[in-house]
Amino acid sequence: MKKTPKPGLLDPSAICRSSDPMAVRELLTKIGDKWTIFVILSLDLLGGRARFSELERSIPGISQRMLSTTLKNLERDGLVIRELFPEVPPRVEYEITDLGKSLLRPTQGLVDWAKDNWEQVRQAQSRYDVR
Repeated sequence: MKKTPKPGLLDPSAICRSSDPMAVRELLTKIGDKWTIFVILSLDLLGGRARFSELERSIPGISQRMLSTTLKNLERDGLVIRELFPEVPPRVEYEITDLGKSLLRPTQGLVDWAKDNWEQVRQAQSRYDVR
């Protein structure tokens, strides 16, 4: 039995169960974009640490600019550490932090859900598009 919706607006803090729903929404927007998900999962698959070029090769379709921007955002948010080695040419490696590692399980869960349900979503889209 479906619940009858109550008139009026929902309190944003009730939706995300937080006293600061805007902060939650902002963070979800950042970590929910496709490149962040791929960077975090790729870093994990590459042993938790990788050079820029390794990451670039492991993520199909990402441009150097988008990878650079995504890594800077992840570093700013404390999910990735950037280490510069004083060599010639300079070597830069990125390592997933403990905070970033705590994001792996939910991120992988979302990817697994997409993998398991993409066909049903595609079929629903086809049915919708026919109407």
